[in-house]
Amino acid sequence: MAISAVPGRENDGTVTLLTKESTTCLAGLFTAFSSFIFTSTVLNFLGCEVSDLKDALFLFLLLIDLSKAGILAQLALCGANQSEVTENIARGMEVLGPAISLDTLVETLVIGVGTLSGVPRLEVLSGFAVLSALVNYVVFMTFYPACLSLILELAHNGGSQRVQKLGGESLMRRVLFEEDRKPNPVVQRVKLIMSSGLFVVHVMSRYAVSDRESDTADQIMASHNHEHLGALNKTDTNEIAEFIMRWLSISLEQIVITILIMTLTVKFMLFDRHNLSDHLIITVANEHAAAAKAAAEAAIAAVAAAAAAAAANEASTAANDDVSAPVTFTLAESATLEEKATQSELTLIGKSVNIGRRARKRTIVEGEGASTDSEDHDQEGELFLSEEEEEEEEVEREPRPLEECIRVLQMDGNGKSLTDAELELVVRAGRGICPLYKIETVIADAERGVRLRRGIVIKDAGRPVDTLKQLPYLNFDYSKVMNACCENVLGYVQIPVGYAGPLLLDGQRFYVPMATTEGALVASTNRGCKAISTRGVTSFVEDIGMTRAPCVRFPNVLQAAQAKRWMESEEHFKRIKNAFDSTSRYARLQDLHIAIDGPVLYIRFRAFTGDAMGMNMLSKGTERALRDIQAVFPDMVIISLSGNFCSDKKPAAINWIKGRGKRVVCETTIPADKLESIFKTNARTLVQCNKLKNMTGSAVAGSIGGNNAHAANMVTAIYIATGQDPAQNVTSSNCSTNMETSGEDGEDLYVTCTMPSLEVGTLGGGTGLPGQSACLDMLGVRGSHPTHPAENSKQLARIICATVMAGELSLLAALVTSDLVKSHMRHNRSSVAVNPNVVPPPANTSATGSVTSTH
Repeated sequence: MAISAVPGRENDGTVTLLTKESTTCLAGLFTAFSSFIFTSTVLNFLGCEVSDLKDALFLFLLLIDLSKAGILAQLALCGANQSEVTENIARGMEVLGPAISLDTLVETLVIGVGTLSGVPRLEVLSGFAVLSALVNYVVFMTFYPACLSLILELAHNGGSQRVQKLGGESLMRRVLFEEDRKPNPVVQRVKLIMSSGLFVVHVMSRYAVSDRESDTADQIMASHNHEHLGALNKTDTNEIAEFIMRWLSISLEQIVITILIMTLTVKFMLFDRHNLSDHLIITVANEHAAAAKAAAEAAIAAVAAAAAAAAANEASTAANDDVSAPVTFTLAESATLEEKATQSELTLIGKSVNIGRRARKRTIVEGEGASTDSEDHDQEGELFLSEEEEEEEEVEREPRPLEECIRVLQMDGNGKSLTDAELELVVRAGRGICPLYKIETVIADAERGVRLRRGIVIKDAGRPVDTLKQLPYLNFDYSKVMNACCENVLGYVQIPVGYAGPLLLDGQRFYVPMATTEGALVASTNRGCKAISTRGVTSFVEDIGMTRAPCVRFPNVLQAAQAKRWMESEEHFKRIKNAFDSTSRYARLQDLHIAIDGPVLYIRFRAFTGDAMGMNMLSKGTERALRDIQAVFPDMVIISLSGNFCSDKKPAAINWIKGRGKRVVCETTIPADKLESIFKTNARTLVQCNKLKNMTGSAVAGSIGGNNAHAANMVTAIYIATGQDPAQNVTSSNCSTNMETSGEDGEDLYVTCTMPSLEVGTLGGGTGLPGQSACLDMLGVRGSHPTHPAENSKQLARIICATVMAGELSLLAALVTSDLVKSHMRHNRSSVAVNPNVVPPPANTSATGSVTSTH
């Protein structure tokens, strides 16, 4: 029987652990004893030898489902009064009853097969087991709930049930949820099919032997009567003595049974009880912490309201001052007492569960039920002790000498036997043994390495110890980061991810993930998706290829010109291409675009890179091709592998004209009624705004590739969500948005978006991180396409361009209807970062800070 424990408040006001061991054990033992007695009674009615029951005792113990009984006991203990106890038992039986009934049916039919074996001893034991399972089921469904309710009513504690009730509600929800989700439809069907099959086997077997049994019935009865008469001739004294000797005789079978009973008892007493107790106490404390925090916040709000009221009424009457002051003091005192009581109660509860058990190494964490926004919790939701506080409780030894620490580190190879202080000593000593930038590699523990680096950096920067407390670092797969995405890791930043959609693109619907901290962006794009999905978006994509343009110098202009003509010839280009293509299975050089500036050549290599974005492929292939060219022109000097003629992460007309990465064009037509119902405007107004803003305004500003409203917003949000290089939004955001009126009456809107330089990939770099991989999976484009290389990256480019179109439409509509400011005030205005201590400047202060006089 499971043993539950709930914290409660005694009469003296202290918080203790009020166990219900005696109550639950009494109910459990009484029920088990009753099951045994009832089984014996049934066997007696059937005329079986009770002395044979000892051989089936272990079957009786194994068939008792202690877990279900323990769960029901936990639910019953959650009640603060007898009515709640009864209700909880009823709810528990409602959830547990069907599963127990089906399990009992399966057990009975499976074990009952033993009665058909033809082995007399096995038939007897199987019969005992079947009867035991049936009786135990009947007792659990009828007698046990009544017994449990009666025992709890008699032992009901009249003390405060405040914490118990808080924990009980959470436990009730958790236990019922866990039990309710356990049944698997496949398993249930298998059980039903197996039960039906076994039932058919039993019927056929019984029917087959019925004739044979009837033929020998007289012989069996005669033999039975003969044995019965022989038994009556024995004296009662011999019968009792023989029974006692059989029970007291020590045999191997009885030793095995004894060991089995002791094993079951030890397992239950030492393991199940502690697990259930810890689980219950943690759940109670989490709920209590949340309730206490809510009460404290309510008290603080009441104090603030009372103070404001007092300040407002201060000028009116003196009587209001006399009333307000005591109210404020009382509320503040109540909040303080509530906070102190909460801290004391949680501390004592934590001590009672023995959180400091070092065998578990870490603190008990309630990751699913704990609220992470509590100030008492750390950034990972730990309940009682943070990792730092737990380490402070341990007896810290003085760090060993530096030389000894270095020797231990070199012997271990991972520094596990060194404390954090000793590892920090080795790091600060330098010598290249454990550099700060590669702690993870030296100690072979990424999480510990990040923790050590955080502490060292904060100390060296002279910042408070808890500066990085809000920057999480635990529970992250750093194997996807090291040597791939980031160095000198301190943690990871959490960015909200929303979605826009459904987006109807080329006959498919997509829900587009967008990672952003700009309010109203996702909502605006989502509105645009709704409008363009009326007729859907049609797209065209062209794989332009990635580029890399090194800068090389020759002694004079004539040699530079000669080298340019040599590289542009078809024969020599094939030689360069072979050298380039030999560096990768996917990179394939397409052409060279060469610009000459004096004796300097800028050679723009353009190559296909499959589903990868491809900058690393281009760099490696370009370096190999330059060596091949240098063999022909030994006077050529490589100035830089990148000469800004690529051009990467910088606005450049060459990308706008010749393209880079993927070139995508999307179009759609929006009916007039959708323009009115969704955007509250018409086609002519949007066309005029697009012309004057996106075309004329961009030309006046001298913009390169900026003939759009805010394409970079959607591009960057999708880039962050899908693991692209965010800095490449500079080139990738090149977009030309065009709008025209269409339809018979010119009331519909025809829209196109052209993006000539989308730099995207679906494998490599940040696309391998867990969250970013999930977003790519959401679009169905993660990794390399199995049959058509570059198809996944081209599909991602299509989705980005169509999403940009949705965002463009929505923003222009908001501008012409003056909804932009209102939507940003509703979705993007933050009051969290506002400093209440900052005094606004006087109204008559000039832009330079000087005070002007007004007359």
